[in-house]
Amino acid sequence: QVRLVESGGGLVQSGGSLRLSCAASGRTLSRYILGWFRQAPGTEREFVARITWSSGVTLYADSVKGRFTISRDNAKNMMYLQMNSLNPEDTAVYYCAAGVVVSTTPPSYAVWGQGTQVTVSS
Repeated sequence: QVRLVESGGGLVQSGGSLRLSCAASGRTLSRYILGWFRQAPGTEREFVARITWSSGVTLYADSVKGRFTISRDNAKNMMYLQMNSLNPEDTAVYYCAAGVVVSTTPPSYAVWGQGTQVTVSS
C-alpha cells in the first residue's frame, strides 16, 4: 500500500507562490496516477492536477492552468505542486492522492494524504 504525506502549506499574500510536496512510500509508483485535490470549507473536494507517474503526462483543472505546475521526482518518490499567482479563491486544504485509474474524480483515488492548509490573503 502506498502512503502519502503532504507538506509545504502555509499563509501567503495574493499574487504569491507556494510549493507543496507529497512524499510517497510503501510501494513502487510506476503503476500509479498521482493527483492533487483541494477542499475549501463547505465545498466538495475538487481536482487540481494529476500526473501519470510512469510517463509524466499531466492534466490541470482549468482554474489553475497556467498558474500551477505538477511534477515528480522518480528518484525521491516525491510529487510537487508549484503554485504561482495565488489568489484568495485558492484557499483550501490541499491533498495528494494516488490511484490506478486515470481520472479527475476523488473516488478513483484510493490513497490519500492528511492534507495541508493553504491560505491566501487578499
